[in-house]
Amino acid sequence: MAEIVTTSGKRFNGEEGESILEAALRHGVALEYSCQTGRCSTCKAQLRAGSTIALHDEIGLEPSEQAAGWILTCVRTASSDVVIQADDLGNVRMFPAKIYPCRIHSIEHVSDDVARVVLRLPPGAEFSYHPGQYIDVVGRGGLRRSYSIANAPSLSGHLELHIRRVAGGAMSEYWFGEANENDLLRLRGPLGTFFLRDVADRDLVFLATGTGIAPVKAMLEGLAGSESERRPSSVRLCWGGRLPQDLYWDLSGVSVEHEFVPVLSCARPEWSGARGHVQEALLALRPNLRQTVVYACGSEVMVRDARRTLVDAGLPERCFHSDAFLPSGTI
Repeated sequence: MAEIVTTSGKRFNGEEGESILEAALRHGVALEYSCQTGRCSTCKAQLRAGSTIALHDEIGLEPSEQAAGWILTCVRTASSDVVIQADDLGNVRMFPAKIYPCRIHSIEHVSDDVARVVLRLPPGAEFSYHPGQYIDVVGRGGLRRSYSIANAPSLSGHLELHIRRVAGGAMSEYWFGEANENDLLRLRGPLGTFFLRDVADRDLVFLATGTGIAPVKAMLEGLAGSESERRPSSVRLCWGGRLPQDLYWDLSGVSVEHEFVPVLSCARPEWSGARGHVQEALLALRPNLRQTVVYACGSEVMVRDARRTLVDAGLPERCFHSDAFLPSGTI
């Protein structure tokens, strides 16, 4: 058993073969994380003392970062007592991830390749989460896929998911060809640390591509019910797709005052809105990046490029939060 100490003063023990992240969560220490597969780099930390062993490849790290002592806590186990420099979420309450039975309440095809699925849990199930977190859905044969929750907690207890069709995907074949209302499934959650914190009096920017709008929708709904002193000074959403039909969610029902910037990467000549990538559309608006906090969700390429572009333009790296959607074949 190794002792793990963070530079912020948190101490906890890690079992042999247990990732540093797993050990932290088991002891109630809220380290940032998302994919848990070594791909997204959300859980990046710097090793200050001691030694660790990689449980899986750290694809989310550049060679220069590895040379500088950076590790990914989701795929590293402590092989001695260690000291790590890692951001934690302080006193934010993290709800434990549990397995729950659930049934499909409804399925609606909101575009040619996106389905809105609503799950219902058994009466009395106590499932609490922060808007922006995700769940793993376990289907037939143990097939498991991760989906962001697309609604803030409500009295109904229903969970909304936005599911994109993936050509040849085993789970896609179920959702788009076999799934029926009342089908019994299982879910595990809540998972991830992609949720709002420290946005009071800041300029809040959401960057989303495709179904990356799902956790953003949940966070916008959560903002609507939050106390006024905890709200940002402004809210801006840049949502990108290839063509207009990719922007499938109608934002007219959002009760939080916000600026919506639709962005198309393959726009036809008649399109009068922003073109290209969402991060470029944001910079074209000349935001005060020193006053801004960014939450980005979508493809791995968008998240990586947006982080680099915005940090290079002056956004403090600690003010960029992300949740990258990874191809199912990598998890």
